[in-house]
Amino acid sequence: MANLNEVDWSQLPVPEDDGAADHLPGGILPALSLQATDGHSIDLLSLAGTTVIYIYPMTGRPDVPLPEGWDMIPGARGCTPQSCAFRDHYAELQDLGVAQLFGLSTQDSAYQQEAAERLHLPFPLLSDEALRFTEALQLPTFEAAGQRLLKRLTLIAEDGRIAKVFYPVFPPDRSAEDVIAWLQSRRSSA
Repeated sequence: MANLNEVDWSQLPVPEDDGAADHLPGGILPALSLQATDGHSIDLLSLAGTTVIYIYPMTGRPDVPLPEGWDMIPGARGCTPQSCAFRDHYAELQDLGVAQLFGLSTQDSAYQQEAAERLHLPFPLLSDEALRFTEALQLPTFEAAGQRLLKRLTLIAEDGRIAKVFYPVFPPDRSAEDVIAWLQSRRSSA
């Protein structure tokens, strides 16, 4: 697994739906500001139109080892491939009416900035370092290396109301395609 973009997902444990996101569909995003890697503070509730937020545990860095046993935590591995997939499908998502796209983790913005630049992301990453967003929505979390991290899920909100939740997300590099398929099916049934 030397190349982060060529992960053999069949060798990793598959996350199971533990019901920890069942309460989210139909909910309202909390009115609070999150720091973005583009230097802005973003209040997700105030955003009009369709907003996609893919939530992930943490982005690895080439110069920092991942926590011990990371690959054996169901759903932990794959943050870089997931971000790259959303990057690669960004124009298609916009064409399908996505007004805003964000990645979100509990890492601080300075740490996330390195990933946003290295991966050439055309959208900002949001930091929930203080876990305010996580706790307001009661998002599913897990512990690794003494850190409370988010389990991987994707939210689609319409004018601040959660319209769709993808949970668990696996494999992560297919997450953008799953969002696109849902948006297309919604468009064709309208």
